[in-house]
Amino acid sequence: MENVIEIRSIVRNFQLGQETVYVLKGIDLDIARGEYVAIMGPSGSGKSTLMNLLGCLDTPTSGTYNLNGNDVSQMTDNELAEIRNREIGFVFQTFNLLPRTTALDNVALPMIYAGASKKERTIRAEEVLSNVGLQDRMDHKPNQLSGGQRQRVAVGRALVNKPSIILADEPTGNLDSKTSIEIMNLFDEIHAAGNTVIIVTHEEEVAEHAHRVIRLRDGMIESDVRNR
Repeated sequence: MENVIEIRSIVRNFQLGQETVYVLKGIDLDIARGEYVAIMGPSGSGKSTLMNLLGCLDTPTSGTYNLNGNDVSQMTDNELAEIRNREIGFVFQTFNLLPRTTALDNVALPMIYAGASKKERTIRAEEVLSNVGLQDRMDHKPNQLSGGQRQRVAVGRALVNKPSIILADEPTGNLDSKTSIEIMNLFDEIHAAGNTVIIVTHEEEVAEHAHRVIRLRDGMIESDVRNR
């Protein structure tokens, strides 16, 4: 199976004044296209730093990162922004929606950066909102939606450019348990449709949905287990 992510000897250090903080200490990782992966680890294990690197929000101190055939470890900020918009769909704990903008326009936003026409954006955004069960909420603004509906809009926005990876950071962190189950079922459907899904979480119930669980400790991979 073809790898969508190949990471070799990734190190990430941060300078705090005179002190160097060693966060990631030489990580090797392959993720195949179509996998469903959870990344877990206690606070300070490096999972947020790894997610930022996977999501092209940051570059490593050393090592290589190949994303869908592109070596992103040496890219400039502008190149990273372009590849993020094309290859990665983000879902955050806090939804990150534009408050004065309808669900439809929130979902269509990444397509503006991709240079799609207004007509293309509308057709695709309507299609995606229907897929996430919000066909009757397209004209609603975030404050007119429940937490679960807002996260569905965020998932729709992540899917709209047909990215190589869906990257979710604690996607159920702000939701009650019933809504969390609904959102995780939605991720199961997204994976079943052929998408590569990576979820960063500290919740075991969330990780159980994934087919592979990678646990970090002290900046290194402690275990990498396939559930099915």
